[in-house]
Amino acid sequence: QVQLVESGGGLVQAGGSLRLSCAASGRTFSSYPMGWFRQAPGKEREFVAGINWSGGSRYADSVKGRFTISRDNAKNTLYLQMNSLKPEDTAVYYCAAVRTPRTVVLFRRYEYDYWGQGTQVTVSS
Repeated sequence: QVQLVESGGGLVQAGGSLRLSCAASGRTFSSYPMGWFRQAPGKEREFVAGINWSGGSRYADSVKGRFTISRDNAKNTLYLQMNSLKPEDTAVYYCAAVRTPRTVVLFRRYEYDYWGQGTQVTVSS
């Protein structure tokens, strides 16, 4: 059974940093695209960042230059380094993975098959 478990969320002041982790189990995801999404209260879940098996990445315009997605295939773990955080980054952040290996970076919510339970990130002004 595939499980994605996020950690690293919390409360931080504007301008601060957080590093999210997503530990995957039940399957090795080294050949699979993975991604981060977020959902703020009253809003749709939105794409944040995606990465393919070789480290190619894509970011939402709102986080470009501030967030960095990475992966450690040996640990089957996905990361999201978030710097220069803003109050509008406040959301529940979700890790996502796909069922079949692909070479591209995926950014559409419906393209992902597995989801974590989410971790809360709150940025105070």
